[in-house]
Amino acid sequence: MVQEAINCARQADIDRKTNETNIQLSFSIDGTGKSELDTGVPFLTHMLDLFAKHGHFDLKVNAKGDIEIDDHHTVEDIGICLGHALREALGDKSGIRRYASVFIPMDEALAQVVIDVSNRPHFEYRASYPSVQVGTFSTELVQEFLWKLALEARITLHVIVHYGQNTHHMIEAVFKALGRALDEATSIDPRVQGIPSTKGVL
Repeated sequence: MVQEAINCARQADIDRKTNETNIQLSFSIDGTGKSELDTGVPFLTHMLDLFAKHGHFDLKVNAKGDIEIDDHHTVEDIGICLGHALREALGDKSGIRRYASVFIPMDEALAQVVIDVSNRPHFEYRASYPSVQVGTFSTELVQEFLWKLALEARITLHVIVHYGQNTHHMIEAVFKALGRALDEATSIDPRVQGIPSTKGVL
């Protein structure tokens, strides 16, 4: 069951409870980079903090999940909630830039995130990490999080990690690039009149 509340400030609150997770998430597009995060998954908490800071979003997450089994359900469901919140906060997408492409270096690593706020969910992921885990966090969950985010937000999302040697650096570059690309794609362009599509709807 999902409940949401939206206001004109491009903000959404999501409350999602299943047999595996219980998540309350608040997301504001036009924020200042503040985050209050209790995910139960320390590495994801770190990545979401970077995402909010570099995207100038305000993000609150309170998540309780079955992490005694593993982190999968919690990471996946936070991705679902964040995507849902982004879609609801954007409304009809009037006046947004819609597209963005951002490269972010993190020391030896380089990541690229390309976004179309298209209402056509699609995800492409090109990343190969030296390690299968960062601490206790499984790197395969990065793909799971991003795919659910793209699906629920109904965006086209391409993520490419061009190179790197340190897995933490590579994933960190992805989340920083994701924040900056979403910030650019969702920002209001005064030159855009109405919906940024020749179809007249997104």
